[in-house]
Amino acid sequence: MFPVFASFAEATGAFWDPMGVGRAAIDYWRDSCERSVLYLDVMRQRGNQYLEHMEQTKPNVLGFDAEVLMDGRTLPNPVNYELMRIVPPQGIEINEGMRPFVVVDPRAGHGPGIGGFKPDSEIGVALRAGHPCYFIGFLPFPVPGQTVEDVVEAEVAFLKHVIDRHPETVEKPMVVGNCQAGWQLMMAAALEPECFGPILVAGAPLSYWAGERGKAPMRYSGGLLGGSWVTALAGDLGHGHFDGALLVQNFEKLNPANTLWTKQYRLYANVDTEARRYLEFERWWGGHVVLNAEEIQYIVDNLFIGNRLSTAQMMTRDGRRIDLRNVRSPIVVFCSKGDDITPPPQALGWIGDLYDSVDDIIANEQTIVYCVHDTTGHLGIFVSGSVSRKEHTEFTANMDYIDILPPGLYETKVTEKPASAANPDLIDGDYLLEFSPRNLDDINDIVQNMPEDERRFATVARISDINLGLYRRYWRPWLQAVMTPEAARWIRRMHPIRLGYKLLSDRNPLTVPLPVMAEAVKANRHPVGANNPFRVAEGMVSDQIEHALEGYREVRDSFSEKLFMQLYGQPWLQIMAGLGAAEGRILPNPGAQPEHRRFIAQRQQEVQASVELGNSHHAVMRTLIFVLGGAPTTDERNFQRLKATRAEIEPNLDLTSFKALVRDQFFILKHDSYAALEALPKLLTGESAKAIDAHFAHIEQVVSASGPLDEKSQSRLALVRSLFDKAKPEEKDGGGERGRNDATLEPKALQATAPDTKVTQAEASAVTERTKAEPAPLSDAAPGTEKNRRQTSQRRENKTPPSGSSTT
Repeated sequence: MFPVFASFAEATGAFWDPMGVGRAAIDYWRDSCERSVLYLDVMRQRGNQYLEHMEQTKPNVLGFDAEVLMDGRTLPNPVNYELMRIVPPQGIEINEGMRPFVVVDPRAGHGPGIGGFKPDSEIGVALRAGHPCYFIGFLPFPVPGQTVEDVVEAEVAFLKHVIDRHPETVEKPMVVGNCQAGWQLMMAAALEPECFGPILVAGAPLSYWAGERGKAPMRYSGGLLGGSWVTALAGDLGHGHFDGALLVQNFEKLNPANTLWTKQYRLYANVDTEARRYLEFERWWGGHVVLNAEEIQYIVDNLFIGNRLSTAQMMTRDGRRIDLRNVRSPIVVFCSKGDDITPPPQALGWIGDLYDSVDDIIANEQTIVYCVHDTTGHLGIFVSGSVSRKEHTEFTANMDYIDILPPGLYETKVTEKPASAANPDLIDGDYLLEFSPRNLDDINDIVQNMPEDERRFATVARISDINLGLYRRYWRPWLQAVMTPEAARWIRRMHPIRLGYKLLSDRNPLTVPLPVMAEAVKANRHPVGANNPFRVAEGMVSDQIEHALEGYREVRDSFSEKLFMQLYGQPWLQIMAGLGAAEGRILPNPGAQPEHRRFIAQRQQEVQASVELGNSHHAVMRTLIFVLGGAPTTDERNFQRLKATRAEIEPNLDLTSFKALVRDQFFILKHDSYAALEALPKLLTGESAKAIDAHFAHIEQVVSASGPLDEKSQSRLALVRSLFDKAKPEEKDGGGERGRNDATLEPKALQATAPDTKVTQAEASAVTERTKAEPAPLSDAAPGTEKNRRQTSQRRENKTPPSGSSTT
């Protein structure tokens, strides 16, 4: 230790001055005493704040004024939820014609308001963008008998009310669900898809068995406790209520270093500047609420242990299946690698559980966008100011772009706007939002699903049902006979987390001198510098304590995982649980069911019938999708140009109809790009040469908005140019049709412009012979089968429309 302190003294200029070391010690002692007084006073304020907050009838931590529009307690199935309109602060103008923005807060043990408790929040971002904002919060105690399904129905009723308040707005509300509110919204959107616009689920667990080995320790809790009988026990001890402080305690146990030391030491070490932020956060973190025992039992049995949401196994009480494939709004999944409560595998695993391929996603007309943050923690996803200013601002500003993205799977990234970016005037703010097409292999790389682990969790689900049945049959009657409402209230009051707030408040007579002492310290404060050797030593000791607690956590989590894997990996236990000895996946894959495959085939037939139906608007949109589909990414600049183009060529087309046009043309291209491009000249029939040139100019303007085109996109644009030239009403030349430069298009030239095509030379020659030098499209836009091409050719030769055809 001597060399260490010698270096401290040398750094402070006191190496050769023993008196200097003594002065440093005295200064540090005085500073530490002052900080201790201020720290204890902050803890006293925290306790008073907690008591004041819990005494409120409708406590929340919203940083904005709000008025209640609907009280969930008045609904046919009453719940303790409310719909509130956010009153815009002074200086912020709201455009009532813009898409409404609705934030639903999580009811996971804490009170409401976290989505808007400061200016740089989800609500703050939406208000500054001009959106009318609404907030769905809840009261501390549930309505007796309310269920999760009642809450889902209430959220649907609230959204319908928001829609009715904005009859002039065609777009449906954008809805944000944080953490537990995310899966609630997904359930509601699966049951009532017409009420939802784009859905942003932030840090929301949807696939509860997923997780990477060595991480996500919470997923093992149910198995190590023997199932959900513990949840039933807690509900019975609460006389029908489940204390939210138990959930908060589980969160805190995940990171003992932060809970037991780091958070409190950060306050102590920086008490002069950290107090306000600490108290603001603790006002929400300590606002514990209560759930009905039936609600939490439903959540644990069906979601956390049963994992039935991501595999479409849940049914409502009136017999409706909760199938997330029914969601018709774009779904934006925002998660983070630094989140130990909802890691990326749990946020994204449902995609692989529900869908067999990206083609399956497309056939279900779903647009799924995911964004994986690198570092922020669970609360940072929807609390951090930097995340709000960056990711949430970009999501909000570009939600219309997301709303018209063709069906499929995309990854989005938010990067700083390059100084040399092309068309910088089309980039909103300081960041650029880019979209890249992805497939299920990319999701599987994140989720890292293991069939043997699925068998383990399936075994837990069976054992849980057995233990819960035994508890309900033999233990519950005795416990319910002795528990009273007053006993349940005392158990809640004596919870260690609640006591921690109450004991350090003005209710404790020992805290009486603290405010006087704190005022005296503030009036004559003597902080030491950061180079004080004893202050440096304090920081080193703190780091050692934090590392020790981190080491304990790692050992604990590793042991828990190994115990879980060994116990529930036993073949005899799996067989006794009724899983049999077969290997492979336990979870049913709805995308692989025969009836679903028939649905896909039927959808493909409907799309095939629409290939040649439409006009120039359909041709332009089909071309844009085709050309941009060759680029590795697209960004908001393409959308800004697309909006301007729509205003010029589709002035009377609202966003909903425009979105339908985009999706229809995407389906056609995805199903059979060869036939889709063959039909372009027919869609342009009747257009003048000048009009066709104008259409193509718009196309060039949109596709080049994000910068120079890559080679693949340029080749696609050249192919489309030749097709547009062919559609012009020009004179025919004996050797072929004249293009813009009077050039005759030949099959070999066409193949040269698309070197990566999988279309064979024979196929290209056949099409050229049939269509007088029409170009072969690039194959990576999902070319259709040869059978489909033959059917298209036969229809053209016979000039008969397909049966059941309809306009796009």
